[in-house]
Parts: sequence; structure tokens; C-alpha cells
Amino acid sequence: MKLLVAIFAALAVTLTVWLGGIRVFVIQPIGAIPKGVTAIVVNIRGLNFIDSPDAFCARVGQPNLICRGMSIARVAGEGSVVLRLPYSQTLYDLSGAPDYAAP
Repeated sequence: MKLLVAIFAALAVTLTVWLGGIRVFVIQPIGAIPKGVTAIVVNIRGLNFIDSPDAFCARVGQPNLICRGMSIARVAGEGSVVLRLPYSQTLYDLSGAPDYAAP
């Protein structure tokens, strides 16, 4: 019975996250953001659950500084930041960012 409740709870949380559009957006340390940031955002379509500017730009074929800046501006302008956390290298690695873009 406990297992069934745990499975139901996990499915409920997953469904809520998916339908709510909650995303983890990890910005690696760069000139404008020297310490980096991990932001929990909502209302952004086109991002993976865990994403970063470098991973997004690599997927669309534009891994450069302009694309990074535009993706950060899009998230800041269109989405709502729910929570700001310190930069996490582990989450950045999970975002699928290419190795050459690591700080």
C-alpha cells in the first residue's frame, strides 16, 4: 500500500511540473553574471526540464555569445522566475551543454 501511495505521489508531482511548465534554467558563470545562477522559471516553452543557454543554443545550431544572451533575455522577459539559487555545476552538466562551453 505504501508503494502505491509513493508511486501516485511521484506521478502527481511529475504531472504538476509538466503541466505547470516549471523549468530549471542554469546560467554558467560569464562576464555579466560572474557567479552564475540557477533559476526555477515558469511559462517558458521550448526549454527542457533542466536547461542552460549553451544547451539551448547548441540544439538550435547557434552556440555563440549572441545566442546565449538572447536566450537569457527571453527567459527573463517571457518567463516568471519563481526562485533563484546559486550556480550548480551538476545541474549545468545535466542540461546537456556541450563540453567546450563549460566555465
